[in-house]
Amino acid sequence: MDTHTIITCLIAVTLLTITPGLDTMLIIRNSGRGGWRDGAASSLGICSGLFVHATVSALGISLILLKTAWAFNTLKFAGAAYLIWLGVTSWKRAIHSPQCMLPDNPHSSGSDFNLRRSLREGFLSNVLNPKTVIFYMAFLPQFIDPSGSPLLQSLFVAGLHFCVAMVWQCLLASMVDRARNWLQKPGVNRVFHGLTGSIMMMIGLKLVLEE
Repeated sequence: MDTHTIITCLIAVTLLTITPGLDTMLIIRNSGRGGWRDGAASSLGICSGLFVHATVSALGISLILLKTAWAFNTLKFAGAAYLIWLGVTSWKRAIHSPQCMLPDNPHSSGSDFNLRRSLREGFLSNVLNPKTVIFYMAFLPQFIDPSGSPLLQSLFVAGLHFCVAMVWQCLLASMVDRARNWLQKPGVNRVFHGLTGSIMMMIGLKLVLEE
């Protein structure tokens, strides 16, 4: 890749990253749940999934997937079901939120953090998102030099995307973490988890209904 292509690619992945969407919602949801570490770990899971999409697209598997209706629908419904499940878990947290919380307790920040859970949620939400498959299939070819290795170039683009997304999402997680004392208030906590859960379920249902 030449310098101009790399700069253009960097601008494109930056615009994609900062555009609010499923990744943004998951980072906000998980950062409110377990603090900055929860959001950062979720971001690592999300961004790791980019290499899966880059590899799949470079090998042409995405094209086969897009051309095979049953395979694409299977991925779509699996992704939608997972999003709805995440939404339901947020609703459960809203319903069972304790009546009295101690936001000033120094041990409360990040007390609900589980590394494996955060990584899993981030990774699966990205890998099972058919919109990411479509994006990478349409996006990557514009930056691939036919004279070079498609796989290596695809992984390089995913690496750029990884770095930009990690920085942005960790900043977002930090901002949510700063508001955790306010989010820990019982009434606010219920509304926060109820709202994020509803949005996750709406995204999942929208995914099911889309052609």
